[in-house]
Amino acid sequence: MSRHVTRPVLAALAILAASSAVASAQGYRFDNGGSDIDRRQDNQQRRIQEGMRDGSITRREAYGLQQEQARIADLERRAKADGRVDGREAAGIRGAQNEASRHIYQERHDSEQRRSWGWRRWW
Repeated sequence: MSRHVTRPVLAALAILAASSAVASAQGYRFDNGGSDIDRRQDNQQRRIQEGMRDGSITRREAYGLQQEQARIADLERRAKADGRVDGREAAGIRGAQNEASRHIYQERHDSEQRRSWGWRRWW
């Protein structure tokens, strides 16, 4: 079961990393705060990974959060398609990031915990 969930999570991570690398390599400029958008995406990615590492985010939750991050990356990619992101597009991306940030917080602080069988002995 974990193999079936892990593959889509890794695929989403690869898509997100590739899309952000392409965007930064092309040198797009934002009208207002483009680097903030990319910085927030990186921060949210880090928060998801920390949650997976410490067990506060389950694999299923991580998959949903990664899907949400991929949708935000797609929004950003479409906004950058003409070479510039106007205020309305940036506001839409920031709104999606705000919602994603709330979801990450909720998943890290809910009662679901990933079971880590490797370090405990169960008698």
